[in-house]
Amino acid sequence: MLDLFIDSALDLTRGLPQEAVYSRLLAAIRRLFPADAVALFRAERGALVPVAVDGLAPSVLGKHFVVSEHPRLEKICEAQRPVRFTADDPLPDPFDDELAARFGGVHSCMGCALRVADELVGVLTLDAGAADAFESWDDDPLTLFAALAAAAVRLGGQLESLRIDLDRAQRVAQELSAEALARTGGELVGHSLPMQRLKREIRLVAASDETVLILGETGTGKELVARMIQTLGSRADRPFVYVNCAALPEGLAESEFFGHVKGAYTGAAGQRAGKFELADGGTLVLDEVGELPLSIQPKLLRALQEGELQRVGADRSVRVDVRVIAATNRDLEAEVAAGRFRSDLYHRLAVFPLQVPPLRVRGDDVQLLSEVLLQRACARLGVEHVELAEKARCAMSGYQWPGNVRELEHLLLRAVIRARAESGGGTVVVRQEHLDLRCCSDGAAPMARPTVTAASLQDATDDFQRELIREVVDAAAGNWAAAARRLGVDRSNLHRLAGRLGLRE
Repeated sequence: MLDLFIDSALDLTRGLPQEAVYSRLLAAIRRLFPADAVALFRAERGALVPVAVDGLAPSVLGKHFVVSEHPRLEKICEAQRPVRFTADDPLPDPFDDELAARFGGVHSCMGCALRVADELVGVLTLDAGAADAFESWDDDPLTLFAALAAAAVRLGGQLESLRIDLDRAQRVAQELSAEALARTGGELVGHSLPMQRLKREIRLVAASDETVLILGETGTGKELVARMIQTLGSRADRPFVYVNCAALPEGLAESEFFGHVKGAYTGAAGQRAGKFELADGGTLVLDEVGELPLSIQPKLLRALQEGELQRVGADRSVRVDVRVIAATNRDLEAEVAAGRFRSDLYHRLAVFPLQVPPLRVRGDDVQLLSEVLLQRACARLGVEHVELAEKARCAMSGYQWPGNVRELEHLLLRAVIRARAESGGGTVVVRQEHLDLRCCSDGAAPMARPTVTAASLQDATDDFQRELIREVVDAAAGNWAAAARRLGVDRSNLHRLAGRLGLRE
């Protein structure tokens, strides 16, 4: 018996499939006890669900036994020791139909409740054709095997819960990804040469698992590019986890990325998985990666290189399989030269760089995008039909779009709101006066497009951010917290950006 017990105990640690653990355990019980049939049940909200049988028809596994409807099972569940039922016991057996046909209506039964820390987790039953099969057996051997069975059932239940949680998480990730794609249009709109080149490169890199660095100005659609890479790749149905690096407080960045254990720092009331673990098997997007504090960059580099991470306060490492897509509107090479970004991390991220073109170099894409964004505005505002007047089109074609596609989307939404207020119903016509463009006056020629260099792009972006922050802060009567809410950014990050732009000390 000792060898059988030890072997069954070791099965719990061998990493076998749960069905194999159950099967081997029941086979050991049948070898030790004079049983012709053995069944293992899992307790589940007032019912017993068979998880394994030996000597009974496999169809039993598809049944649920409500405890209150089966007196023998109810009696077993209430007892603290094994319970025996003689052949002439009047209480019906849950397997009477099958066993009566096999044993001519005569059989004995024995059952044991399976408990872990006084919690009922299941039941083990044994049936035999001999009328007195279990009368001479002590309780202790069955009690020992019942303890193993309880551990196996508890472990099986936990694994099943984890599987259900994982399936649910994957479905949620897919639904959120689909929702985000629908919200952003689902595809990159545009036929200009820069966009054709970008789409080709997206298809190329999506077929691999290499790290991607998406470069581009604010509002060009970098997040949409990241989602397209995920959707077109082999991880399309896996988690897609997004992190805004600029919104991470420096003191909590490590915990956000790698998680922590209980008591790792003040306020860590329990253990928590980080973004890398949540993205295991899928994709992790590091937006605004150029804003990462230098203190976290070496640990991020190790996670990228080794595929290992360590929760804050933990004493062991965890392996993860994550594809990383980083995005930034900063010139990371300049940041490296200035000592604000690690050279080794930059080269690890820039395995496959993708440059998202600004709207001002995309030619007729502005008109194509306008039609798509106007339809989206109509759906959002409940407008049946909207048209863009010719002078409005001309004014838009001469604008430089420092805020890129995001600016175009918001401008058209505001224009439809203004035009709708003036329309008497029917078609809403967006005219030039409904646009808050400063590039042209009525009848003026479109503004000439200047030659753009890398330096002037950064300057233009800074100028746009500086002017926008001034306007929003003024509109909020100097209340920086209210301005941060209107801009959709963290207040500390707004203060940091304003300091870099020379708006605050």
